[in-house]
Amino acid sequence: MIGFDSVVIFLLLGAVVGFFAGLLGVGGGGIMVPVLTSYFLYKNVPVESVVHLALGTSMASIIMTSASSLYAHQSHQGVVWKIVKTMTPGVLVGTFVATYLVTQISSRHLAIFFALFMTYVSIQMFLNAQPKASRTTPGKVGLLTAGSGIGAISAVVAIGGGSLTVPFLAWHNIPLKKAIGTSAAIGFPIAIAGTLGYLINGWNSAYQQNYLFGFIYLPAVVLISIVSYFTAPLGARLAHKLPVPVLKKVFAVFLLLLGAKMLLSVV
Repeated sequence: MIGFDSVVIFLLLGAVVGFFAGLLGVGGGGIMVPVLTSYFLYKNVPVESVVHLALGTSMASIIMTSASSLYAHQSHQGVVWKIVKTMTPGVLVGTFVATYLVTQISSRHLAIFFALFMTYVSIQMFLNAQPKASRTTPGKVGLLTAGSGIGAISAVVAIGGGSLTVPFLAWHNIPLKKAIGTSAAIGFPIAIAGTLGYLINGWNSAYQQNYLFGFIYLPAVVLISIVSYFTAPLGARLAHKLPVPVLKKVFAVFLLLLGAKMLLSVV
């Protein structure tokens, strides 16, 4: 049995992740990975394993959110399925291979990469940067290559890929709403492949404990997923009532602080 304190932490984390996912359209990895890293350190998990466990657990927790988001966007005909079908094989390969590479990288270097990437995401969010549409959609090879890169980076930082996919599609003349919906659809195979990768590639990890499967801590996944499923719609409804541009700037600073705290904890 996991302790009461752990249950409370996972439930609160799920509530926050789901709310901000619905409110701002962001994935939960930027919140979950730093918080889970601190949690595993608090539970005396060896430093060399904490970031790997945080990444794997976060990726598995995204499955529910990404599936719900995919369904919502599809119900509004917001998904360009031709692009999804072309990019998905690259996404699957890139994501899965990256989870293997992660097992060969130290927690310290993973934390540095995560902090740098979250800095990029935070600046993008703070400035509300949107690339100007300037070119046509690439062919199959281009989409496959882009999918591989997006999947690989998403696996290393445990995100659904939206911060990469949306700008990429918008840059290639896909209308923003369609880009967001298509990105949500691509996020689902990223979550599936990433979860399988962290499960398989972490199976023989030196650190073992109850309810741990590979690099995925099951109690955290279940509790975070259940609560985020209910709080995401709440955030989506409030998006029409709250000052989202201001909240995005505050959230961007929050992500920077979380990433910095994680970096200091591990390094």
